Amino acid sequence: MELLNTTFLSIGLAADAFAVSVTSGCLIQHIKINKALKIALFFGVFQGVMPLIGWITGLTFRNLLSNFDHWIAFILLSFIGGKMIYEAFQLEDDKKFNPLDNYTLFALAIATSIDALATGFSLSLLESSIFFACTLIGLITFSLSFIGVFIGHKFGSIFNQKIEIIGGLTLIAIGSKILIEDLMQIS
Repeated sequence: MELLNTTFLSIGLAADAFAVSVTSGCLIQHIKINKALKIALFFGVFQGVMPLIGWITGLTFRNLLSNFDHWIAFILLSFIGGKMIYEAFQLEDDKKFNPLDNYTLFALAIATSIDALATGFSLSLLESSIFFACTLIGLITFSLSFIGVFIGHKFGSIFNQKIEIIGGLTLIAIGSKILIEDLMQIS
């Protein structure tokens, strides 16, 4: 039963990273396996490590972080999404958004794994194997992100130049969803 529950949990946590990976795949001009691996590794590692961090901090910092973790995710995703939308209207030579940039990937990986951190808090209250959960979460996120890059690259030409706007709006929507869900839980 733990395997089934953890698998569904992992798929749910990987959804945001998958969406961002699809958007990244749309923006990459010449796709190669190493580019998809880089994106998948960033997302997979962060999604796998964040529950462990949440589990370790557990009850000690739970109240402090739970009050504003949704704001962190919202701000990061909205900033990156806004930047993508802004750059969609720039001349081709002025565009700087690069989904393979380490700083961009770092920010996206943190923003999409905030919910995994919160999950780690929850797992600290249960008697379940955190290492099993972290491993499965990381592997499923890695796999879905890797596949997502290729899906985005394959179908990104359908949207052509509009993909940066769609991608930016998607990131802002993900951030807004996280914010709204957490604010609704608070009230």
